[in-house]
Amino acid sequence: MASSTLAPTLSLSTKSYSYLPNTKHRFSCPRIKLFYSKHRSFSVSASASASTSNSLQALIFDCDGVILESEHLHRQAYNDAFVHFNVRCPSSSSPGPLNWDVQFYDELQNLIGGGKPKMRWYFKEHGWPKSTLFETPPTNDVDRAKLIDTLQDWKTERYKEIIKSGTVKPRPGVLRLMDEARDAGKKLAVCSAATKSSVILCLENLIGIERFQGLDCFLAGDDVKEKKPSPSIYVTASKKLGISEKDCLVVEDSVIGLQAATQAGMSCVVTYTPSTAEQDFKEAIAIYPDLSNVRLKDLELLLQDVVAAK
Repeated sequence: MASSTLAPTLSLSTKSYSYLPNTKHRFSCPRIKLFYSKHRSFSVSASASASTSNSLQALIFDCDGVILESEHLHRQAYNDAFVHFNVRCPSSSSPGPLNWDVQFYDELQNLIGGGKPKMRWYFKEHGWPKSTLFETPPTNDVDRAKLIDTLQDWKTERYKEIIKSGTVKPRPGVLRLMDEARDAGKKLAVCSAATKSSVILCLENLIGIERFQGLDCFLAGDDVKEKKPSPSIYVTASKKLGISEKDCLVVEDSVIGLQAATQAGMSCVVTYTPSTAEQDFKEAIAIYPDLSNVRLKDLELLLQDVVAAK
């Protein structure tokens, strides 16, 4: 069973690791069996948890930021689209087309999920742009929707070209963890807020066609009405998998995804990226810099102790 403790030491099997309680998640431990519940740390004993019935039945991965670090690739594709259509917002002081810099895009993508919602929010805040599509800024909903749809479609095709270039690799530990889960008979799913065609391309190129076709569930932004942080995509995944939310474990990289998972009633671990590293992940049951030292048995023990602590 998991025992509550306020001491800043984590008991991991027969070893102990210390952490700084005032830091967020700058861990350097090779394996981290840490989760937060009401800001308390818990001591996890492998021998004690081994007798608990296994509750992890489905492992669900986000795509962007989890399977691959993609923020800079999406930003490049958006800026290429803005140049291609000569998108110019009335509030911009720049003489050239709209350009989202690194700092702004990090903030934007951590605030709003999905490409079309990002652009719609930006244009509402900064003024609807003129472009080669519309010589004057669109003023009605139909034209505005056409502008966003066209920009998103072009951006998606550009993003596909980048992925197809062969220069993009999966994040450490992802493929091994997927294979461990599959070999152990767990159900596997990918749930992404991105456009379905771009996610399919990413998965086929990064995890391989065989793994992709072997997924028990695959959902993209096109498949649900509401984007993350709405829990819709994870609630839908639970139903398609035929697995209770409490027996699913989600792997996310941002607070938006974390909120979507927890609001769906699922436990979530976070593998953060440089652009999400400073976010508040207090609702996650574990936080990792990547998955290179995370094993399926680690995740099984984490979920068992979450259940035992409730």
